[in-house]
Amino acid sequence: MTTVTWREGGHELGLHRVVEPAGALPQAAQELDCSGPGFDNEVVIRVETLNIDSASFHQILGDVGRDEEEVAARIFEIVSERGKMQNPVTGSGGMLLGTVEAVGPNYTGPEGIVPGARVATLVSLTLTPLGLDAITQVHLDRDQVDVEATAYLWPSSPIVALPEDMHPTLALSALDVCGAPAQTVRLVQGATKMLVLGMGKSGMLCAAAARDALGDAVQIVAIDRDAENMRALAEAGLIDDWRTGDARDPVGILALVEEMTGGERVGLVVNTCNIDQTELSAILPCAPRGKVYFFNMATSFARAALGCEGIGYDVDLFIGNGFATGHAALTLDLVRRTPVVRERLEALLGLS
Repeated sequence: MTTVTWREGGHELGLHRVVEPAGALPQAAQELDCSGPGFDNEVVIRVETLNIDSASFHQILGDVGRDEEEVAARIFEIVSERGKMQNPVTGSGGMLLGTVEAVGPNYTGPEGIVPGARVATLVSLTLTPLGLDAITQVHLDRDQVDVEATAYLWPSSPIVALPEDMHPTLALSALDVCGAPAQTVRLVQGATKMLVLGMGKSGMLCAAAARDALGDAVQIVAIDRDAENMRALAEAGLIDDWRTGDARDPVGILALVEEMTGGERVGLVVNTCNIDQTELSAILPCAPRGKVYFFNMATSFARAALGCEGIGYDVDLFIGNGFATGHAALTLDLVRRTPVVRERLEALLGLS
């Protein structure tokens, strides 16, 4: 049996991995120590795939083009400089898929995190120490890259064993946004009308979560620049109406919403767009004392808050939190029970 060497003194919040600045938490740090061996309160993960945050991946593509080698080079550059995958432009990261290589004697994470287990992290790559050896493939249409790498996580960083009843790529993609549908279930309570702005994977899961929670008691409308996902969800009864439109055009978006709702604004707006300048397009269609939920890392929260103030709108603005109690189980169950969402996700990931 191979003897595993562990370093001592690991902090419960990962402060032991911060290189600079001193006193920062890992997410806010400019650089993390991504070297081995692991600390005695860590789990060591042999990483197979990085699921890059949509806003981050979109920004990289916009910068270097749809060139797999250039995308790989940019990601490698970021990780090499920072010891983690945190896009310096968007500030966002993503999550990873891998296999547990070793578990420290003082690691107190969830059950099932044992050597050999396939796992997905439910915590951002922006705070995950990542020793990246190679990028073996870039999946331009999945926001994913296959890698040879090692990651280290401590007990306060959520992690989950992958389900056996779905493809790992599908599970990883759904888990990457699992905070969104879980929080949508909370926020949609009491609403009679809801807008989903952006109908990619998180938008579809949010619509499905709202329909599952309230049934026909809520009218769900959607806007995206592409019709395919919306058409499929409308045919399955998960959304009531939809339009194609530019989420950077607030007045145009409001007109489309009023067209679908009979001139009314909505009680909940969920913004999952992966481009910037969409804040007012989410706020303008919201009814007085309604809720606007931003689940995308392209959001400028200063622009949202000041823009809302500037038009005199009394609505509540919510920042998307990647963690919610029970979010992984809720999202995976939603994928299992909602065939159209599973089919569209598999199509987007090239699995169908």
